[in-house]
Amino acid sequence: MIVVNLDVMMAKRKISLTELAERVGLTPANLSIFKTGKARAVRFSTLERICRELDCQPSDLLEYRPDEQDS
Repeated sequence: MIVVNLDVMMAKRKISLTELAERVGLTPANLSIFKTGKARAVRFSTLERICRELDCQPSDLLEYRPDEQDS
């Protein structure tokens, strides 16, 4: 499973969801869907803008964790 760590990076950078959404050109609702891991997909251009604003790498935002049943 893919885990989204956007909330961790936002806390480290001390930026609110509303402020980040405004800076990257997304609605707060759409950014929230990504943040909670409920998004089915994310465009590379969106990921790039988020990484630029948070000064991070995609690997800081996305993490792969094997499912329990895969073990």
